[in-house]
Amino acid sequence: MNIITENTIQDFNAHLIEDEKSAATAEKYLHIANHFKAFVGEQPVSKELTVSYKQKLTKEFSARTVNVYIAGLNRLLCFMGLADCVVKSLKIQRQVYLAEEKELTKSEYMRLLGSASPKLRLIMETICGTGIRVPELQYFTKEGVEAGTIHIRLKGKCRDIIVNQKLRKKLLDFCKQNKIETGVIFLCKNGSPMNRSMIWAQMKKLCAAAGVLASKVFPHNLRKLFARCFYAIERDIAKLSDILGHSSIETTRIYIMTTAVEHRKQMERLGLIS
Repeated sequence: MNIITENTIQDFNAHLIEDEKSAATAEKYLHIANHFKAFVGEQPVSKELTVSYKQKLTKEFSARTVNVYIAGLNRLLCFMGLADCVVKSLKIQRQVYLAEEKELTKSEYMRLLGSASPKLRLIMETICGTGIRVPELQYFTKEGVEAGTIHIRLKGKCRDIIVNQKLRKKLLDFCKQNKIETGVIFLCKNGSPMNRSMIWAQMKKLCAAAGVLASKVFPHNLRKLFARCFYAIERDIAKLSDILGHSSIETTRIYIMTTAVEHRKQMERLGLIS
């Protein structure tokens, strides 16, 4: 019977680990699997049920979130040998501009830096100055910074991050001041690497003092600011995609979208309205 049980979920988890999925990806897929399990209950999985589940998702979530759930659902279905029950993702027209309330500008970034503690400021500069993902911060060791190159192994990919001289000096000065002789530079009090939620929480506390909307302040927006600044100067999306570690240039395109304000100006410059 095609019924989802606790054993199914456990086996699916083991499959994700064997497939070398990152902890975050595995956690996301397991959440979706349990969400679908709660929906179907003890009923045998069928195409009719998966279509009904998709319809339920479209009523509750945004189109992009629905597609995330569908990707996780289809992964589970294929694992269960139910490829005939998979459902299609929603078709979403490519967005051509970014909502103003979500774009972190360079001036806002500078104000956030001015309100941050020395450690948080340097963490933000490291992310924004290199374009790394937050989980990649743990690869910034004293040895790597001294060499000028950070070797990253994440999501089954290996890549090198070049640390420019100004950031290198700041990081090494931080190591000296905090008596860091070896290993990971940014650690919590318990000795574990700083993670996304910790950095996110500390950044949110800067909003009021910096006068920046909370909707703009989260670690991943630093990576996007790096992308927009790099592209504005270099105009080389292929190189930017490599630097960011993207598998597809289409993903990079999302990072460099202009705001609605800039898009409006571009439309006005066409001079097509009398």
